[in-house]
Amino acid sequence: MAEITPEVTGHDLSNVSADCTAVCLNQKPHKCTARRNRMLNYDYSQDAIYFITVCTKDGRHYFGKVHYAKVYLNDSGLVAKRQIIWLAEQYPYIELHNFAVMPNHVHLLFQIDRGKVESEELKIKTVSSLMGAYKTTSSKKIHLIGNTAFGWQRSFHDHIVRSKEAYENIFRYISNNPENWEKDKFRDEE
Repeated sequence: MAEITPEVTGHDLSNVSADCTAVCLNQKPHKCTARRNRMLNYDYSQDAIYFITVCTKDGRHYFGKVHYAKVYLNDSGLVAKRQIIWLAEQYPYIELHNFAVMPNHVHLLFQIDRGKVESEELKIKTVSSLMGAYKTTSSKKIHLIGNTAFGWQRSFHDHIVRSKEAYENIFRYISNNPENWEKDKFRDEE
C-alpha cells in the first residue's frame, strides 16, 4: 500500500460505520442518489487511494441477492464483478485493494500508482474517466445478456483516502458489507 499522508485531501470517512450514511457523501442518510461531489481543483488522476461507490439506477436490485450475509450474484452481478477486474487489468496503474458487488451498488477501493507504469507517455485517466469506462463496458455487457432495463445512477460517490485508519475502516466496511445488508436501507428497493 502506498504511503497515505495528511496532505491528501478529501471527505473524512474515519468514522465509517456499518450503515451507508458515510458512503453516500453529502446525501440524506441511506439514499443512493448521486450529486456532483468532486473536490474542486483536485487532480483525480494523481497517485492516491480512492473509495468509490457506484449505484444502480433508482436503487434497483439488478445484481443478485444477499442471503444469510452472503451475496449471490446473478448474471448481471457477475458481469459487474468481471468488469471491476477488467478495469484493473486494462489500466496497469490501477491497483485494486478491495471491492464488493451488492444487489444495487458496487464499492471499489483502488489506488492510482504511476510507479506501476514504465512509459511516461501513457496518459493516466481520472477517476471519473475510469468509472465512465467501468459503467459503459458493464452496461453494454449486461444489456447483451438480456437485461436491457439495467442502468447506472448518474455519477458516483468518491472519497480520497487520507489515513491508514480511514483505509482500514473502509476496507473493513467493504468486506463486511454483505453481513451488514440487513441493516442497510439500500435493501428497501427489493
